[in-house]
Amino acid sequence: MNQKLFYSLVLAIIGILVFIPFLGGVRLFDWDEINFAECAREMIVLGDYLHVHIDFKPFYEKPPLFFWLQSMMMNLFGINEFSARLPNAICGIITLVYLYHLGQKLHGHRFGLLWALAYLGSVTPHLYFRSGIIDPFFNLFIFVSLVNVIFASWKRERLGGAMTVPKKEWTYILLGGFVLGLAILTKGPVAYLIICLCLGTYWALNRFRWFITPLQFLAFSAAASVGSLLWYGLDIYLNGPTLVREFLAYSIRLLSTPDAGHAGFPAYHFVILLVGCFPASIFGIRAFGQLFIERNYQREFRRWMLILFWVVLILFTIVQSKIVHYSSLCYFPLTYLAALTLLQLEERKIQFNNWMRAGLILVGGLFVVAIGGLPLAARRMDLVRLVADQDPFSQGNLDAKIDWPLWTILPGIWLLFVLIVVIRWYNQREPAQASVVLFGGMAVFITLTLWFFIGRIEGISQAAAMRFFERAQGQDVYVRTYGYHSYGPYFYTQKPAVTNPNYYNDDWLLRGKIDKDVWFIRHASERPTVLDSLPDVRKTGEENGFVFYQRSAK
Repeated sequence: MNQKLFYSLVLAIIGILVFIPFLGGVRLFDWDEINFAECAREMIVLGDYLHVHIDFKPFYEKPPLFFWLQSMMMNLFGINEFSARLPNAICGIITLVYLYHLGQKLHGHRFGLLWALAYLGSVTPHLYFRSGIIDPFFNLFIFVSLVNVIFASWKRERLGGAMTVPKKEWTYILLGGFVLGLAILTKGPVAYLIICLCLGTYWALNRFRWFITPLQFLAFSAAASVGSLLWYGLDIYLNGPTLVREFLAYSIRLLSTPDAGHAGFPAYHFVILLVGCFPASIFGIRAFGQLFIERNYQREFRRWMLILFWVVLILFTIVQSKIVHYSSLCYFPLTYLAALTLLQLEERKIQFNNWMRAGLILVGGLFVVAIGGLPLAARRMDLVRLVADQDPFSQGNLDAKIDWPLWTILPGIWLLFVLIVVIRWYNQREPAQASVVLFGGMAVFITLTLWFFIGRIEGISQAAAMRFFERAQGQDVYVRTYGYHSYGPYFYTQKPAVTNPNYYNDDWLLRGKIDKDVWFIRHASERPTVLDSLPDVRKTGEENGFVFYQRSAK
């Protein structure tokens, strides 16, 4: 067995062991995880895999590819949390192997391992592979597409040699376009926008010298359009321009307003990447400066990664809606830059400096304090209540009976131990073992934190509501939220297809002649609501900040 195949199998096995176990151990989280899983479930219920629905109404905000993957898993393993998250776990395995192969091609075997390890052992890149959101596949498709364009340009300019770019120039162009089409089918045309911004930036920095021909760019765009236009075009043919009109309106809303309350300060994504992509972010920052890179094609790839990083970061800094995963495409260039720094530390080309040391201590210390201190704080809920929001809903969440045994501080203690050992080894100029322990130890830390914390956090934040929805499974009732939005009433009631259009009329549910009972849920509040004033609506209970009502059919 050759070295590349052996380590590919090792990384695949590590990915399977890390990403797949316990995927279904905790409920999906509102909004995105439940939203996307429900879209997949409704495909199965309706038998309609062409259109995307939510609450059995057309859903124009997302294309169908990721929901096809989720519905495929649901058909194999049942409609549950495991199936909803399994596609991203598979994406994680593919990503680790792909980064190793790409890194090995660019800088050698050790670099490939460091790049895969940096991705595996950084916080949010790791977490996303254990979630049910769209972005891991979306980001991977965009990145693979860009890499193929880069390789096409190298083939054209005879950069890198036959070992680095063995395929024909047009093969890279068409393959890159096809993969970009998959990205468009995953989350929309913003994938094409990002690629065009990267290509345009490189072209401008290259003094408008063509690195691929205009004809090749047109062929690349055509290849990207084929798969996506088959779906978009068929929908437009069957249903008119509604899809395009609604999707454009949604995109403009995200760009121009903090949609769904997702506002943030201008440096939001800088902070998110620094903390969320720890510890790769600490080492990645060093690679923005001068490095000793020998070959031209290696310098060019670093240049491309810097362009990708800044294009994504600036674009989503401009966008008014601030959501953590909007800048997640930066994980690829940031972990690449981190791997460059790690390799050069090992080769003694640069030194472990005070900035790296301070970054590991300060940002790593935040995780130690937060993860180690949360169980201790939870044991003094009286103090937590004083600093938490004082509204009835937040205070009600804290009523959840969650056990926080003392051993739940172990992830924080583990990370503290890892940081001490790693900083000592870096100081002693033993960077090879320090890097492996840092990122391997972080992967263990993230896993322990998920095992110990995520179920308890879900218990505080949403479990009472989800239990309420689950009680409606198999019962012929309507279930609606009042005064807030949630996708829980669809997925966790296992809601059947809607047969009475009056269901979508809130006034009918509250005051009309209903054909079956209606269960309502709202957030606790200081003031009574309409639900409290209607004579045939009765309060049936409350739990952890949620209040439950029923209106009976007559």
